[in-house]
Amino acid sequence: MSQSVQSNSLAGTVRELASWAIALSERTPAWIYQLAMRIAIGMVFWQSARTKVEGVLTLKQSTFFLFQYEYDLPLIPADIAAYMATYAETGFAILLIIGLATRFAAASLLVMTLVIQIFVYPEAWVVHLSWMAILTYLMARGGGLFSADHLVKKAFMRD
Repeated sequence: MSQSVQSNSLAGTVRELASWAIALSERTPAWIYQLAMRIAIGMVFWQSARTKVEGVLTLKQSTFFLFQYEYDLPLIPADIAAYMATYAETGFAILLIIGLATRFAAASLLVMTLVIQIFVYPEAWVVHLSWMAILTYLMARGGGLFSADHLVKKAFMRD
């Protein structure tokens, strides 16, 4: 077999595989992406909150230290910021994961991400940009078919 025939055969195979992959992704229901995004970003914030507490919702002393010396937000006292951030991460993560008030939870975590980006870790913009992309999508599209939001909407939209 000549080199050009092998090259054309390989190019044809690559084109076919690419066409198949594109067709498959176009047929994938949006709720699968929405569910994956809700869980992925929800777990980021859930795990962050878990590092700040002992037991269920008792803040560790190290959390207060972090908010006083490392996070040091303007206008908000460190102890209040510690409680607000920890409880927000916990509550909004739960809401996202179950898909209840998805748009509100995503908007709230987007604001938190912006605060973190601007005031705490401006050098971490690559990570924060990925969080913001997911949160913005969830704000725009909602929780999807496999969410508590969908069940609530279905219950209230009955004729």
